[in-house]
Amino acid sequence: MKKTQETKKRERYEIRFSGSGGQGLITAAVVFAEAVGVYDGKYVCQTQSYGPEARGGKSKAEVVISDSPIDYPKALELDLLLAMNQAACDAYFYDLKPNGLLIVDSYLVEQYPTSRIITIPFTQIAREEIGRELVANMVALGAVGLLCGLVNLDNLEKALLARVPPGTEEMNSKALKRGIEEAAKIDLNSLPRSIMSEDEEV
Repeated sequence: MKKTQETKKRERYEIRFSGSGGQGLITAAVVFAEAVGVYDGKYVCQTQSYGPEARGGKSKAEVVISDSPIDYPKALELDLLLAMNQAACDAYFYDLKPNGLLIVDSYLVEQYPTSRIITIPFTQIAREEIGRELVANMVALGAVGLLCGLVNLDNLEKALLARVPPGTEEMNSKALKRGIEEAAKIDLNSLPRSIMSEDEEV
């Protein structure tokens, strides 16, 4: 029993926010990490990749969460992957654990590599309901927050409001809540248990 408890204590949960430069994924990851680390009091590491890809190809930001000190800050086997465009989905899907969860922006991702996937039109919601496409990242953040189940959603909003530019609080808060609402419609138990096809599982 003692060994089981110790093993459980050391568990990591790895999230990657991915898409293209300009979609605000680093901001979303930073807000998530601050909610978990500053407000929830868990161990967390947040990293991101910069480079030539950030201007239109693919970019990524990662959050590693643990109940104990984190020995390696970068994600190795993803528990959750958010892909906000097709390039990111194609590139990073293979880093998911077999039972990992893939969440995509169905407005920008048309080809799905697995049936263990959540599809939500983040960009469309931001554009048509919130009035600003640039807050699609916050719609996605709300969905990630609910579906991972590892962050207090009130604290997620507090972290968001502390980070966004003055005057945009109401818009960003509305975007976050819309993402949470959309994610609440999802039944995770209805998804396949693995991202692999039945043939691969055999």
